[in-house]
Amino acid sequence: MLLHCYWFSGCQSCAMRKQCTTGKERRVKRWEHEAVIDAMQVRLENDPTMMRRRRQTVEHPFGTLKYWMGGTHFLTKTLPRVSTEMSLHVLAYNLKRMMSIFGIAGLLEAIRA
Repeated sequence: MLLHCYWFSGCQSCAMRKQCTTGKERRVKRWEHEAVIDAMQVRLENDPTMMRRRRQTVEHPFGTLKYWMGGTHFLTKTLPRVSTEMSLHVLAYNLKRMMSIFGIAGLLEAIRA
């Protein structure tokens, strides 16, 4: 994770210094991808129904996966192994979903094509 640290030393002459900082300079830390989060927040403020739509489409698979896992923790340790375990859960979810949509015969036909 990369953080950018900015220091502004012009605070001594600023009229809003008391509202902003008590130090000699203002220090601001920002994550390298913070602009993405800021853009997402702006989109969310412009369209409040977006979060409801996300809950309907995105949250259900994660809730299902958590239920399948027993609602507890991962069975493996270290990031690469946990990543593999999560990938297998997602693969199983996607296969099960495709079987319910296309049926087993239709899924096998689509895989062969």
